[in-house]
Amino acid sequence: MKSQVIKRGTIASLLSPLILVSSNPTWALPPAQDTPEEVLRTEMILDARSPVDGRPMNPAEYAALQAEQQAPYHPPAPLTSKVRSTVTLLKVRKFIKTYLPFIPMK
Repeated sequence: MKSQVIKRGTIASLLSPLILVSSNPTWALPPAQDTPEEVLRTEMILDARSPVDGRPMNPAEYAALQAEQQAPYHPPAPLTSKVRSTVTLLKVRKFIKTYLPFIPMK
């Protein structure tokens, strides 16, 4: 008697997932209004965002920004001797304050 109950319970537990799966076979399909992936791959993207600040751009602005970013770099004019000496003195001061902190500097 017990063996029949166990067999029936086992069969029911094995068949219940099959019944659930066969009752709604369209679970794996996307909704009808979705655009197929093959079409999305061939679409041209006309909305772009600036890589600099993230603002929306049209294709012409995006192309101009790309051309500007790919232009060769021209370094700024060389610094004057006064600015160079000031920077050197600031670096020396920082070195002294780092390694000799007990020397007062104003």
